[in-house]
Amino acid sequence: MKNRHSLTALFALVALAAAGSLAAQDKANLGYINSQEILDKSVEGKKALAQLQEKERQYAADLAKIDDQIKQLQNRLNTQRLTLTAGAAAGIQADIQKKQTDRQRMAEDASRGMQELQYKLLAQVQNELIAIIDQLRKDKGLDLIFDLAKMGAAFASPALDLTAEVVSRYNASKAAPPAKK
Repeated sequence: MKNRHSLTALFALVALAAAGSLAAQDKANLGYINSQEILDKSVEGKKALAQLQEKERQYAADLAKIDDQIKQLQNRLNTQRLTLTAGAAAGIQADIQKKQTDRQRMAEDASRGMQELQYKLLAQVQNELIAIIDQLRKDKGLDLIFDLAKMGAAFASPALDLTAEVVSRYNASKAAPPAKK
C-alpha cells in the first residue's frame, strides 16, 4: 500500500514537473477528467457496472444457498443430537465441514472471478476512452490531461474539467453505427 502511494506521489511530481517545464516554455494548456465519474455517467460505464453488480448478485445467491445448506445441517445436528447414533452425528458433522470448505472455495473463486471480470470490463472501457481523450486533447490543443480520480487535487478549476465532454463523446461513439469500409 505504501508503494502505491509512493508511486502515485512520484507520478504526480513528475507530471507537475512536466507541467512546470511546459509552463516555463509557454503557457501550458491543461485539463482534467474524473474517470470514476465517466464510468458512472457513460452508457458503456453503466453497462460495465451493471454487469459487475449482476455477477456479484449471482455469487451472493450461490453463497447464500450453501449457507442455508450448512444451517440446515447444523439445525439437524442440534435438534436430533440425542436421537442420532455417534456415527450418524459424525457423518452430519463431516457434511457440515465439507460444506464449509466448499463455501470457502466458492467465496475465493467468486472473489477471483469478480476481480477478473472487473479488470476485463474496465480495461475495455479504458482502452476505448484513451482514443477519445487523446482526440479531445488534440482538438483543444492541450499539453496535459490529469485524472482526478487517480491523482486527486487540492484545487482544480471547473473551467478545466473535460469529464462531461468525454462522457458525451464516448456515448456518441457508441451510439453511432460503425463506419462502412
